[in-house]
Amino acid sequence: MTSFIVDIHSHMLPGIDDGAQTLDDAIDLVRHAVARGITHSVITPHIHPGRYDNTIDSIDEAFQLLQNEIQKQQISLKIAYAAEVRISVEMMDLINQNKIPFLGQTQGKNVLLLEFPHSHILPGSEKLVNWLTQRNIKPIIVHPERNKELQADFSKISPFLKAGCLLQVTAGSLIGKFGPKSQQISQLLIENNWAHFVATDAHNLKHRPPDLSEVHNYLKTSVGETHARKLLYDNPWSIVKNKF
Repeated sequence: MTSFIVDIHSHMLPGIDDGAQTLDDAIDLVRHAVARGITHSVITPHIHPGRYDNTIDSIDEAFQLLQNEIQKQQISLKIAYAAEVRISVEMMDLINQNKIPFLGQTQGKNVLLLEFPHSHILPGSEKLVNWLTQRNIKPIIVHPERNKELQADFSKISPFLKAGCLLQVTAGSLIGKFGPKSQQISQLLIENNWAHFVATDAHNLKHRPPDLSEVHNYLKTSVGETHARKLLYDNPWSIVKNKF
């Protein structure tokens, strides 16, 4: 395996969402990531209108604070930032106003981490995804295996795949940390080559740490080293490399 492991989804910026609450919390998460073999992390705080009203400006401010402390303490993790964007009508205005930081690019398109509600798929979601794709934005749907409506009937993901969306599975789901249904679906996605990325969605050290080492071992055993490399390095790096 390459010595690079790239995490494209985490909540390690201090004090702007439900992830790291303080700079000390953030540094603890960063050190944990390095200890578990992560070399590059794109930190992706929530943009969830009405709950976490972040924009590129608030995210950049928190990022600079963490980046300065990483450099001061000489920690080896390379970091960049984007956002995990809750699907909503409001996101259209934020995109039009250039207030959302994209994850990266692929084939000349901007890439966006897109979050559905955990309980269901909002009516109109297909239209919002089409609106994004018409504007040269490729969505990555995050943790689809944890969505209750998709758990009940995973065929409901089909229109989004047909629209060109990519899928990102949570590392913890694959090894059973979000329950048997999430594990079953995430393993199905990996085995059938429907998932494009595995990421930590790290929030804290206790329940959701920034750790890809355990899932790397699982993937090597279940689908082989080449496929593991695609999910943990090749595919993520192809999108985010320009950020580093």
